[in-house]
Amino acid sequence: MSGRDGGKKKPLKAPKKQNKDMDDEDLAFKQKQKDDQKAMEALKAKAAGKGPLTGGGIKKSGKK
Repeated sequence: MSGRDGGKKKPLKAPKKQNKDMDDEDLAFKQKQKDDQKAMEALKAKAAGKGPLTGGGIKKSGKK
């Protein structure tokens, strides 16, 4: 019960991650993810020039 117990505790240091050896499947998967990410970025840039897809909120019918 010392006077230094108060305040925020420092988190424990996480152990360093070890570099695991990647086989051909892992490398191919990572390359495919990179390619997909680039394709998504290109599609986002292409879609950014266009307007919104919806016409502005809830559509109401003419009936009462």
